[in-house]
Amino acid sequence: MVGHPPTPDGLDDKVPFLARLDHDARATLLALGTETRYPARSAVLREGEDSTHVLLIMHGWLKVTSSSGTGYEALLALRGPGDIVGETSAVNSAPRSATVTTLEPVRALSIRESAFTSFLSEQPQAALQLLRLMTGRLAAGDRKRLEYASCTVRQRLARLLLELSASHGEQVPDGTAIRVPLTRSEIAGSVGASREAVTRLLGELRDRQVVVTRGRVLVVRQPDKLRQVGAG
Repeated sequence: MVGHPPTPDGLDDKVPFLARLDHDARATLLALGTETRYPARSAVLREGEDSTHVLLIMHGWLKVTSSSGTGYEALLALRGPGDIVGETSAVNSAPRSATVTTLEPVRALSIRESAFTSFLSEQPQAALQLLRLMTGRLAAGDRKRLEYASCTVRQRLARLLLELSASHGEQVPDGTAIRVPLTRSEIAGSVGASREAVTRLLGELRDRQVVVTRGRVLVVRQPDKLRQVGAG
């Protein structure tokens, strides 16, 4: 199974920001937010725009993407309940480095940039946890770039499915269901391949009963075989 090296406090880059905070810091941060709701498939932050706020995700899933000049969209990460988005721009007072789009209806707390940075100044342990989270995300990006250079599309797809099942999976009678509503194009953007290639490879995995698909829900039935594919 694809693993994530732990950060110095034992938390990996998949542990959301809110889960890293103690009770008092979490309550203080939540009190700063204004509840906002977004419909499915709407952009909540846009690459290149000025930073004015951060979002704490309370319910629902979002994708983080970046687009090339040719229009190719790379899926960089998924964010879900407890996660924070927009934090890098807020801390650096820089334009947004990526676009964040809802995959389903999302409920979030919007916190003004000035209020968030003041919170970090007054809560050094929370600031340290944010630094560790951001460092973990950078390390995850480095690992992904290494995979692009050293693995085939088939291996990258298998590793992605294992990662999604481990971090976002739900146990069902016939395996682990990945309920994050990703399209084939979004999966392709995550593994650096075409939609057609991903569709073909998923078909091969279905034929071998390694996975089954039910609409946008994908069930990993034989993780051991998927690990073999990921290992090459």
